[in-house]
Amino acid sequence: MNPVFVITALLWLSMAGLAFALLKRAAYWREGRATTAGAYGWANLLTIPKRYFVDLHHVVARDPYIAKTHVATAGGAILAMALVFINYGLAIYSPWLDRAIFIAAIIMFVGAVFVYKRRRAKDVPARLSHGPWDSLPLLLGSFALGLALFMLLPASWMSGALAIIVALLIAAGAYTMTFGAAQGGPMKHAMAGLLHLAFHPRQERFHAKTEQEVVPPTALKMPVLDAKEYGVGKPVEFRWNQLLSFDACVQCGKCEAACPAFASGQPLNPKKLIQDLVVGMVGGSDSQYAGSPTPGIPVGKHSGGPAKPLISQMIEADTIWSCTTCRACVQECPMLIEHVDAIVDMRRNQTLVEGNVPGKGPITLANLRETGSQNGYDIGARYDWSVDLQVQVAQPGRPVDVLLIAGEGAFDMRYQRTLRALAKVMNKAGVDYAVLGGAETDTGDTARRLGDEATFQQCASKLMNTLSQYQFRRIVTADPHVLHSLRNEYRALGGYYEVQHHTAFMAELVANGKLTPKAAAVFNDKKITYHDPCYLGRYNGETEAPRKLLKTIGIKVVEMERHGMRARCCGGGGGAPLTDIPGKQRIPDIRINDAKSVGAEVVAVGCPQCTAMLEGVVGERPEVLDVAELVAAALE
Repeated sequence: MNPVFVITALLWLSMAGLAFALLKRAAYWREGRATTAGAYGWANLLTIPKRYFVDLHHVVARDPYIAKTHVATAGGAILAMALVFINYGLAIYSPWLDRAIFIAAIIMFVGAVFVYKRRRAKDVPARLSHGPWDSLPLLLGSFALGLALFMLLPASWMSGALAIIVALLIAAGAYTMTFGAAQGGPMKHAMAGLLHLAFHPRQERFHAKTEQEVVPPTALKMPVLDAKEYGVGKPVEFRWNQLLSFDACVQCGKCEAACPAFASGQPLNPKKLIQDLVVGMVGGSDSQYAGSPTPGIPVGKHSGGPAKPLISQMIEADTIWSCTTCRACVQECPMLIEHVDAIVDMRRNQTLVEGNVPGKGPITLANLRETGSQNGYDIGARYDWSVDLQVQVAQPGRPVDVLLIAGEGAFDMRYQRTLRALAKVMNKAGVDYAVLGGAETDTGDTARRLGDEATFQQCASKLMNTLSQYQFRRIVTADPHVLHSLRNEYRALGGYYEVQHHTAFMAELVANGKLTPKAAAVFNDKKITYHDPCYLGRYNGETEAPRKLLKTIGIKVVEMERHGMRARCCGGGGGAPLTDIPGKQRIPDIRINDAKSVGAEVVAVGCPQCTAMLEGVVGERPEVLDVAELVAAALE
């Protein structure tokens, strides 16, 4: 048997298999809805190298072991196959290229060995899927070993049983990377993953942020209600590049490990959810899933198809309502999949089409539509807490430097303590500021997270119309959810505002010399940790200003294991307190345990929802104080 003929035949057979796999998976993706015209041309393919080597590996590099094995395995495979194509597909037959192929194959083999060791270690992470994923490093190692032997051994040896063995080693790996991927095997993630980088549903994730960016990466996409875009009830109602992104999942389970709902035992596992959407796209049941199940929901009991309803058939309704929209899953995903977008898309269908919102959700949405307040309060009473603090109410025609917007929490007595502290700080610094008073209505953030896009747009339009009547340079708020809506999500509706979180604003006042807080003796001997709100950290990238501010008043923050951009959620976002899906324990209890584990006596916070959730923990716990309260104490 001619060795050159063998390797050439295997090459072209593999190319045919790759083409088949691509066409097979693409047929599923094409069932989805079209994307915005002109946004996804073939030129997007040119972006893959940069996005692969920079954006994707920036996330993968958080786990150095996997980063190195991924570079070796994937990099060696791509290099080896490219060189084989050049040397044998183009009939060059250069011995120097053969040596290069041998080196690339050895690199790939070493990477596969270390992946295998990781999966056989005693402390293998529980988040990893097993089944076909356990055999994948063996098959990739088989391909690499066969290719290395072919390049290493003399041509005269390539006959009889040895030639068959080498050919089978190469063929086994080549099959899993081609025909196996077509059937939904693990290697579909490599093919789909590269295309996913090019045609990512959120192209803005790869662009430098500009002030006039219409939809920042963390803002939910604006559906066109007039075009009857009422969310997703069936797999075919996802956009085609969303279906492509689900196929890119590598089942590493990092989303699962980061998810607060999963940790609390609520019926949500982000990894399982993505795999359910893959099964729904293709058709069939979830019986082949080989990872951690969704808490409380056995594997193998659900099935679906491209045009079949997702909720109750493929996915339980409680699964999508368990999400706090904290984006921890998105932050951790090495394939850059947007789990939260998919969940909110399905919520929109349940809310706008089916009218199925659990818990107190329907009452809250009705209150927002009728009163502009989530709890149906008289909005004229929103700033009653400020009557003795000389806080001026904004007047048309009278410009101010800062417009303070409190948000829904201003009706809550606990949050009023925070707002009073903030007002005292601003008064002390001589800030020219005003509040909207009875003119302030809800931003609509909760409505949008609950899937009621119509109510969100109604709330946003009303508040934007109100803001247009006043003159101010910037908005300051102590509520990260208000900040995110005004700064990021209103842009799609034409609302562009400079918005600062109160911690960043106070840090600026200190830096400019307008505030000179002194170390508060009452806090000197206490261990204080800082809890990062999801909508301030992950959604808006602000993690340093609160810490710098605390440092200026003599507080050395004792960090919890999960902090900054990787902080654990308090459980208060996404309307979760309203839908109230039960689990084995409460998310805020887990977060308070994080604080206890570092010996914290005080948890500093920067969000009224975080304050409410963490203070709601029963039993002995650290004191919960807003950063504004700590700063105000340092000024007294």
